[in-house]
Amino acid sequence: MNKAAIYHRPDSEYAYLYTAHEMRLRIRTAKDDLQSITVIAGDPYDWQNGSWQKSIDTVMTKTLATDIHQYWEASLTAPFNRLNYGFIMTDTTGQQLFYGDQGFESVTPSSNDNNGLMGASNYFKMPYFQEIDRFKAPEWIKQTVWYQIFPERFANGETQNDPNGSLPWQADDHPSADSFYGGDLRGIINHLDHFIQLGINGLYLTPIFKAPTNHKYDTQDYFEIDLHFGNKEDFKELVEKAHASGIRIMLDAVFNHIGDQSPQWQDVIAHGRHSKYADWFHIRDFPVHYTPTDNFEFTADANYDTFAFTPHMPKLNTANPEVQNYLISIATYWTKEFGIDGWRLDVANEVDHHFWKKFRDAMTSINPEIYILGEIWTSAQSWLQGDEFSAVMNYAFTGSIIDFFAKRQTKPSQLVHKLNTQLMLNRDQTNQMMFNLLDSHDAPRILTVAQNNKNIVKQMYTFMFLQQGTPDIYYGSEYAMTGQQDPDNRKPMIWQKEKQDEDMYQFLKQLIQLRHNYQNVLSEGTLSWQTDDENGIIGLTRQLNETQIAALFNTGTTNYDVSSTYHSAKIIAHEFYANQIIQPNGFIVTVINQ
Repeated sequence: MNKAAIYHRPDSEYAYLYTAHEMRLRIRTAKDDLQSITVIAGDPYDWQNGSWQKSIDTVMTKTLATDIHQYWEASLTAPFNRLNYGFIMTDTTGQQLFYGDQGFESVTPSSNDNNGLMGASNYFKMPYFQEIDRFKAPEWIKQTVWYQIFPERFANGETQNDPNGSLPWQADDHPSADSFYGGDLRGIINHLDHFIQLGINGLYLTPIFKAPTNHKYDTQDYFEIDLHFGNKEDFKELVEKAHASGIRIMLDAVFNHIGDQSPQWQDVIAHGRHSKYADWFHIRDFPVHYTPTDNFEFTADANYDTFAFTPHMPKLNTANPEVQNYLISIATYWTKEFGIDGWRLDVANEVDHHFWKKFRDAMTSINPEIYILGEIWTSAQSWLQGDEFSAVMNYAFTGSIIDFFAKRQTKPSQLVHKLNTQLMLNRDQTNQMMFNLLDSHDAPRILTVAQNNKNIVKQMYTFMFLQQGTPDIYYGSEYAMTGQQDPDNRKPMIWQKEKQDEDMYQFLKQLIQLRHNYQNVLSEGTLSWQTDDENGIIGLTRQLNETQIAALFNTGTTNYDVSSTYHSAKIIAHEFYANQIIQPNGFIVTVINQ
């Protein structure tokens, strides 16, 4: 038994409340090392004749695996909402060990009786099922298919508010970093039917507040809609009409930094260390200064902290109570006055945990079911404990899919190992709310990444829509828009009918409908994998109760005859694909209602 590979941690993603009365346990072991694991558990206060009493023996289920680890899971309940629990492990030779809070011990004869094993002090504990601490997963989030909008480039609904020098609306144009085209809130309102027909029920808008740039991440005034986008009446109309159509609205909160045109930073420039906002920022000495370069967004010698090396985005000191109150007042205003449904938090991992905890408390006091989404590109466990974010933008997931399907840099089994590792970082309800995406305003468009191969893009979207998490489509992807890294990925939306890719639109529309039809299975169902590295085949099966959804993807270079490969046991779920042949870059999705 490989003891070094065994890992469990109480009060974490390894031991957590899934519902108010269901506790889920996980444990990690070496792959192919153990025959079985049994959870023994009981009430910590159940003592008889001087001995603690166990009352539960639950055999754990083998679930996901990586190249070196196997995960096991079990579900427990407790009549008095508290548990002692430990693990009896049996290896492939029949040897048994007990694993608890104090480590490993030999199994005693009492393990087969109803009395105590090892003594109560050697057990892990769930002291009480604290509902207030449980990571909540609002149902509406699991049911949502998102659509990300870069407002300046989606649609121009009101030409009177266009910025000076706005360019003609050309979908095949290649914008520069400082281009303007006149997109606005009225343009979004005018196209609500587009979202309804596509099946979208969540809109994520990048910043809409007053700022000098087209992207608005250099906020000048958080309490005003940028005049080139419209006004508060327009935004209220958008929220109300979207809600009436069953569409949620999520705004972008830029709280890591502020724009250098903001009154706060201008006051610092004018008054230096005597400014009432001097402590709102991370300034090393006064006066503030930097040396401009040919790149507007770069300087090497600013004497204040910034977002990246951008001198026009000074970093806010969110440890300052005045800054905390200011930022929370902003979010409170837009959440309470306009009834928005979520906040996407820009550069979220560069802001302190202390602030985000306060932020969550403030937002959930207004709307207990609000979606709080952090922009974090790597693993984010410390933000996903239930007291800060609902989820993060799942860029780690994105990268794994791109490396496999588009870049062909990994094998099917390697993709499975990566995705399983990512899933095991979080609680089940957290995985159900992760924001899954293939591209965004910060990444090249997925069709360009796939070298304009639409079949590969269809594979990736299908694969993504079959996973846990709430899927997102970047504006224009339904019409197969292309673009390199920003600003090229921020082209004006294709509204000319003759330039729209109707095939891609119909494909995504059907995929979105599949997601809505089987949302429960795809959010909460079990996951199993099938792989064939030699032929570039990856398969997955999702199951909840009597409904199964199975899919098989061919990333190889030849046709794949599913029936002929069954007897070599390369594909386990062959019965879903009897007599099927999958072409290269093709896939099959089958729904079975038993």
